[in-house]
Amino acid sequence: MTDAARQMIDFIATTLLRGRRAIDEHTPLVSSGLVDSLAQTELVLKLEEVTGKRFGPGSISPEDLESVASMMAAAARR
Repeated sequence: MTDAARQMIDFIATTLLRGRRAIDEHTPLVSSGLVDSLAQTELVLKLEEVTGKRFGPGSISPEDLESVASMMAAAARR
């Protein structure tokens, strides 16, 4: 697991889920309802921070935010 993936997991677990649930790289976030549309914006901002890549409007989809693994794959495509 990359450092960026670990940072995303820690952010999601502590900030968005407030420690209520442990997650890993493949935990479904959007489809399971763990992450709502407002939290998706926070995810994109954190993803930009930890990867150093920028995502313009419409360049990342809810599917890209489905799991930490899919976020890392989206960042790798940038």
